[in-house]
Amino acid sequence: MLPLYPAIKEYASHMLKVDDLHTIYIEESGEPDGIPILFLHGGPGSGCQPHHRCYFDPKRYRIILFDQRGCGKSTPHLCLENNTTQDLLEDIEKIREYLGIKKWMLFGGSWGATLALLYAEKHPELVQGLIVRGTFLGRQKELDWLFKPEGAAKFFPDYWDKFLDPIPEDRRHDLLQAYYDLMHGADELKHMAVAKTWGMWEADLSTLDFNRDNEKKFTDPHFAICLAAIETHYFINNIFIEENQILREAHKLKGIPGIIVHGRYDMVCPLSNSYELAAAWQDAKLEIVRHAGHVAREPALTSALIQATNEFAY
Repeated sequence: MLPLYPAIKEYASHMLKVDDLHTIYIEESGEPDGIPILFLHGGPGSGCQPHHRCYFDPKRYRIILFDQRGCGKSTPHLCLENNTTQDLLEDIEKIREYLGIKKWMLFGGSWGATLALLYAEKHPELVQGLIVRGTFLGRQKELDWLFKPEGAAKFFPDYWDKFLDPIPEDRRHDLLQAYYDLMHGADELKHMAVAKTWGMWEADLSTLDFNRDNEKKFTDPHFAICLAAIETHYFINNIFIEENQILREAHKLKGIPGIIVHGRYDMVCPLSNSYELAAAWQDAKLEIVRHAGHVAREPALTSALIQATNEFAY
């Protein structure tokens, strides 16, 4: 089992103005002349954390992190205006140009994997490799898995009941719409309680073994409100892409080497997502991690991700 690399600090940070409204936070760590790799965080809306720098050998990689629009240290906080998938993809390209990078690698899990795949399909000539984990393809069936009673609720009926609590019975036929209306409604007093319940549902599904730190993270007021507000915004809009777009355009990934890492017992993004992706992307290798769920910091998943970054570095 390979652990994370030791904690490191950034050697540079930037605030890049990407349009008239948004300014995004970027940081660099590791080796300035190393392999440039962009870490794409999940959510949408979760932001970056210091340990995200530690999936990469700092002597081999130029590690680039950024907070997506509306979250983390990017400003304005919680802003949903001009905040779509296409905006984020344009931000990624602006980061590459701003940092003077000709070609780079992308590393992303869950929603971060979504962005990595969409960017690579849009700019295949700029991507030298991909590492994706817990793939989320943004299809309706994946949203139904999370928010319909015939999905993950079948495996977690007790947690599902808690997820239903804030929603009136006459609104439970469309939970995503109901949560969206509550999170973006005029009653700001309800926002925090609703956000914590939203975050707990995701936390309960995320790990194979109970993890109190993960639970604390998802119910932290600052984290929960940002995650719930931005995720509901993206999910209600079908993440601003066409149905099955990523798999339909997977032929554009031809020639880009990739490693897909997925926990066998992932209950947020089922393994079938990565299995279908691997079938459509012949240059990728699928690594199924037996004792793991969705969260990258589960030891077996961490080890598999470190192995993947080492494989590209050496």
